Amino acid sequence: MHRGRNGPVPPAAGGQMNALPDCVLEHILGFLPAAEAVQTCVLARRWRHLWKSATSLHIGDVGEPVRKLREFVYHLLLLRRGAPLEVCDFYFDGFDEKDVPRVNLWFRYAVACNVRLLSLNALPPEGSGRRFLQLEDLPLVSQKLRILDLKFVRVNSTFLDFSGCPALKHLQFEFSEFSLSSETMTTISSESLEHLSIVDSEFSDGSERSRIRIRTPNLLSLRLEHFQGKTPMLVSNMPSLAEASVRIDDNCDDSCKKLLDPNNLDCDCESCGSSNNSSHVGLGCVLLLGLSAAKCLELTSTRPMFIFQRDLRWYPMFSKLRTLTLNEYWCVSNDIGALACILERSPVLEKLTLHLFSEVYGHKIEMKGRFNSMERSSVISDHLEEVIIKCDVVDERILKVLKFLCAFNICKQIRNSTCVSLFLTCAVCNNLHLGEIKVR
Repeated sequence: MHRGRNGPVPPAAGGQMNALPDCVLEHILGFLPAAEAVQTCVLARRWRHLWKSATSLHIGDVGEPVRKLREFVYHLLLLRRGAPLEVCDFYFDGFDEKDVPRVNLWFRYAVACNVRLLSLNALPPEGSGRRFLQLEDLPLVSQKLRILDLKFVRVNSTFLDFSGCPALKHLQFEFSEFSLSSETMTTISSESLEHLSIVDSEFSDGSERSRIRIRTPNLLSLRLEHFQGKTPMLVSNMPSLAEASVRIDDNCDDSCKKLLDPNNLDCDCESCGSSNNSSHVGLGCVLLLGLSAAKCLELTSTRPMFIFQRDLRWYPMFSKLRTLTLNEYWCVSNDIGALACILERSPVLEKLTLHLFSEVYGHKIEMKGRFNSMERSSVISDHLEEVIIKCDVVDERILKVLKFLCAFNICKQIRNSTCVSLFLTCAVCNNLHLGEIKVR
């Protein structure tokens, strides 16, 4: 630092930053919103063109619809001239139908730039309800794409063939629509995919019997929750599957009239266990065979749904399953047959959690138990160490489940808590004693 007559003279603005090589500055610029990155061109002569090679693009923000960004994005991508990208994030707060081709062009531009992480969130216009941005029905082709995150989009069958993306590992759809073909089977297909998440999305039928297929043999995790339409069918073995969560609610179109009313002779589901054609297995096992290699499973459903119960007819063996979370759907029959069946088919199970007649994260009472190692039932895993029951109130429905568990010699395990404790004795079974119950 030089010193003048009036004291020290500061270094030139940005001196320390200017000491960094271009590749580092281009990476740093990638953390800025695209509009701010462009504005750095006025800092100094060296910065005039650095933004054109920023390794990440973050386009759009809250309150910015596509129409507000059209000209900026057009010139931004034109001046970049296909510079390589690591990350590209599109966020649009509203769009018009005439914007759809433009957004598709930007989306494909990012893929052509060998982007590794690509995100598109196309919020519908305010007041338009549930609306989706239609993506071109062409397969993606990229040797670099690893993560694809899509929200509020509509996709067709050809787009879902990811064989042209051999590096793809993470795929997420949220608040999206899958438009199923009425002529061919619609399949999400990828040999490389390891993590798949489909949440709050719709499977719109091209015909009454269409059902989307999932063919991802190397999957490590699966999340399939709160969907509308028919339950997706897992059509490949997934031997490396570590964890999966499947939540089926009232928006699911799979149902059986005879399961709701045994006297109903007009069941047309063609695949349920109580249909007139019960010996005909129809389309095959939908979920459980595909999930049978998982180490951690969460399977919940509302009572009118029948897919899990139907799939149990295929006797899937969960040979690696160590942690299992279920809800009351598995415990509503008089003999609690579904719960008994899945426990018998889980030989190395270590932990069982039951969320009974309560929200998964909003229960008021939690009970903990363990198996009596001296009197363990031969049909239950020798490794099962802990059973947790979460509910809002201990009523007849809960006591019925406790009586069933008692048949497998579950003992109560004391749990210290500063919360209020209730002391109850289960009158339905002498072998099961409910001591301390945690109340929230």
